[in-house]
Amino acid sequence: MLDKKKIKLGIAPIGWTNDDMPDLGAENTFEQCVSEMALAGYKGCEIGNKYPTKINTLRRALNLRKLKIANCWFSSFILTKPFYEVETEFRAKCKFLKAMGAKVIGISEQSYSIQGQMETPVFEKKYVMNDDEWALMFKAVNRLGEIALTEYGINLTYHHHMGTVIQTEAEIDKFMAGTDANYVSLLFDSGHLAYCGEDYMRVLRKYIGRIKHVHLKDIRPDVVAEVKRNHLSFLQGVRKGTFTVPGDGSIDFAPIFEVIAKSDYEGWLLVEAEQDPQIANPLEYAIKARKYIKQVGKI
Repeated sequence: MLDKKKIKLGIAPIGWTNDDMPDLGAENTFEQCVSEMALAGYKGCEIGNKYPTKINTLRRALNLRKLKIANCWFSSFILTKPFYEVETEFRAKCKFLKAMGAKVIGISEQSYSIQGQMETPVFEKKYVMNDDEWALMFKAVNRLGEIALTEYGINLTYHHHMGTVIQTEAEIDKFMAGTDANYVSLLFDSGHLAYCGEDYMRVLRKYIGRIKHVHLKDIRPDVVAEVKRNHLSFLQGVRKGTFTVPGDGSIDFAPIFEVIAKSDYEGWLLVEAEQDPQIANPLEYAIKARKYIKQVGKI
């Protein structure tokens, strides 16, 4: 189904070591993480908190395992920081990614985000932008996208995310309508859309022409229901197992793969599922996802 000439399969390190909760996976080393990624059959990865910051060190470790860097998360604070500060940090990240051969950067606005707040209910306290903030967002993201593409050859993709200012389908729609398609694309994440109850297939079909990076993430509906019922935070949900890998939750990825296969999409599909490594063994779940994607996506 999926064309191996167009599509590359990778996995995020967050199943091994969690950036938001460093105690999750504290025992797992960078070397173990990337070695198990390669062992499970993946060709690339994103960047985690234990990755070497020196380009030559990271490149050597990945080359030994025949892995590539596909993408990197960038926390933007467009609404709460001077733009020059955001731009400076963004340029540094783009420079690093270019040196690593990556073609994509995934940004997510973290101003007023509740995703990292342990005690804030994720379904009840999300910040909603006003018109002035939306206008600021459009202008800044367009500029960052222009910088990324024209100066570094990197595509800016926006990562919609639970607990942030752009989470829902309506917010994604407004963001996509207000940004320049030449410089701003979407990072499609199946798990985050399913988590907040949105129609992820509709979003995928609507924006497949502007999607330049994909996170394959599954959810456990019983845990999502518990998060809602008990007014839990995003991080508390992660600890309880809100997310899992494709093939282990409730999402049928066959229709997702079909839409991607019939499109002009070229790039990475990244398995991403933040879990407690003590409960969900990272290598075991990486292999489980790889087998499922091979079976369903034929890649």
